[in-house]
Amino acid sequence: MTRPAPGGGRFAPSPSADLHIGNLRTAVLAWLFARSTGRRFLMRVEDLDDRTHDDIARRQLADLAAIGVTWDGEPEWQSAHPARYDAVIDSLTERGLVYECYCSRKDILNAPRAPHAPEGAYPGTCRELTEPERMERRATGRPPALRLRSDKTEFTVTDLLHGSYTGVVDDFVLRRGDGVAAYNLAVVVDDAASGVDQVVRGDDLLSSSPRQAYLAALLGHAQPVYAHVPLALNHEGNRLAKRDGAVTLAELGVERAFALISGSLGWPATDIAGLLDRFDPAQLPREPWAYQPD
Repeated sequence: MTRPAPGGGRFAPSPSADLHIGNLRTAVLAWLFARSTGRRFLMRVEDLDDRTHDDIARRQLADLAAIGVTWDGEPEWQSAHPARYDAVIDSLTERGLVYECYCSRKDILNAPRAPHAPEGAYPGTCRELTEPERMERRATGRPPALRLRSDKTEFTVTDLLHGSYTGVVDDFVLRRGDGVAAYNLAVVVDDAASGVDQVVRGDDLLSSSPRQAYLAALLGHAQPVYAHVPLALNHEGNRLAKRDGAVTLAELGVERAFALISGSLGWPATDIAGLLDRFDPAQLPREPWAYQPD
């Protein structure tokens, strides 16, 4: 009798800039969560955005390896899987769950909203266009985005650090106007295809989880185990950025960077194996880590 393959965790950087100490800290946490639960750990390069670069991706992977983050198999590149995303969109279209949207960001910002409509939710401008109205918009030459026709306005996920979290679900974009799969679709499809059932990432992405979990449910996939970990902030309480001084591995050095990461978690260790020995999710800090340059 063959045993089922273990589930997987993952880290999925976007190669638009070198990883800073906060990104590396999140990667280490994702690795710790996966390895401590007997899961595989996968690496995915999220390179669908036109601001991403192969040379940055290679540096990111080298930096992760340098601090001891290991992964199973070869890194997966999102740009290699357009057919995977197209197939899912086609299946949703056959179910009547996709429609064309011709709205610009300005259109969405200025659109009238129903009372008590959630901030940032798509107002449904193109949801019920008639065929003549769609033809009129097509004639402008503006390529449409494709949106999910949702039957929910909110969805609840369970997070290991945040507990039960209910957030907005709207008619979010599945494919951008340039023909590229949108983030909320790609991340769900890729996780399912790779057997990822544990998602550890920064808590700035917690609000996107209800949309992604709802889409996963529509596609017949189980909700993953979520753990949204606190971010690294600068001394002013803002998101860490290049202007905050030495923040990348090249600037800090491996030994210094790892000491900062392990110290920020309250488990001083000299390497990632030592961190794994001490790892206890219940003892993780719940507040952001304030990075203080030397």
